[in-house]
Amino acid sequence: MSQNKKSIYTLQFILLCLSSLLFSSSFNMIIPELPSYLSGLGGAEYKGLIISLFTLTAAISRPFSGKLTDRWGRVPVMAVGSVVCLICGFLYPVLSSVSGFLLLRLVHGFSTGFKPTATSAYVADIIPQERWGEALGMHGLCFSIGGALGPAVGSLIVNAFGIDAMFYSSSFLAFLSIVIVMNMKETLATKEKLHKSMFYISRTDIIDIGALPAGIITFFSYTAFGLILTLIPDWSEHLGAENKGIFFTSFTAASVLVRFVAGKVSDRYGRTSVILVGLVVTAFSLFVISESTNVTALLIGAAIYGMGTGTLSPAINAWTIDLSSPQHRGKAIATMYISMELGIGLGALIGGSYYSDIIERIPLIMKIDIFILCVGILYLLYWKRLNKKLKLV
Repeated sequence: MSQNKKSIYTLQFILLCLSSLLFSSSFNMIIPELPSYLSGLGGAEYKGLIISLFTLTAAISRPFSGKLTDRWGRVPVMAVGSVVCLICGFLYPVLSSVSGFLLLRLVHGFSTGFKPTATSAYVADIIPQERWGEALGMHGLCFSIGGALGPAVGSLIVNAFGIDAMFYSSSFLAFLSIVIVMNMKETLATKEKLHKSMFYISRTDIIDIGALPAGIITFFSYTAFGLILTLIPDWSEHLGAENKGIFFTSFTAASVLVRFVAGKVSDRYGRTSVILVGLVVTAFSLFVISESTNVTALLIGAAIYGMGTGTLSPAINAWTIDLSSPQHRGKAIATMYISMELGIGLGALIGGSYYSDIIERIPLIMKIDIFILCVGILYLLYWKRLNKKLKLV
């Protein structure tokens, strides 16, 4: 049987997906409750910082995690990300001032700055290139399931046992992720011992120029996610949703269904064609969300948004790896994630700052982001035209 016909569902891949599901559940569990929690601390005006501070440190840590992934190893870098989640979950109830909360959001961002970078490199190591789209789609599926289960379960825990119990549950899930990761086989062929030189970052360590087109598209597409994370909890409550995590459950369920085929389609028909479809669907979803007047309409918009992100994510991840060289795989993935965090962070910061707890402003903010997504579509069409002779288009 040829290599590309072998099953990708090895024990290594299954363990990787399970660890990512738990990790995703851990840090996503608390997100829908944070806006009201911060308001209760007296920091309502800082809601835009909940996500932007998190993504700031995630972006800053990417060059380090990319370099460490390529030199120290995939497994230890994944473990570091989960350890940060574990520690932060225990500290939220302790640092219960506005300044302490914002400090923790900064520290918590290191978690997603480390684990996803090493995880994507690990996938590329154990899966044949012609199956990358399918594998990254299935891994993203597990990550998305965590993103759906976490918020829904988190809100249930808060309603039943209080918010401190939710924070401790987040730490427990991170602990389980660590246990799995530490029992996985390292895939980096030539490992180096951890050395202080690995923490020295030059200009050439920050961005992989070859992967920059994927990074640019990632930036434009994820500004919407920054708005979703910041505004949707309040918008859901305004429209009458009792569980603030229900939006995230709806969009992730739709994303799950799409991911079953999106990765395979990008392997067969090309990354950029699939990405273009994903951008259009995402833009349409923002329009539906902005026009929602009840929970049902909101959940329809959430499902359409899930279809858009479920189409985009595996294709962008695979495109990033396509554009990279094997020896700089970690740096290329870090470049894509830096762009993602910049998009999420700016979307959250600017959208949250303009929002300022004035609920009537949310529809306009969503519609403005449609324009930003259209800029991304125009860039992708321009890139495809310039590179029409390349196999990756």
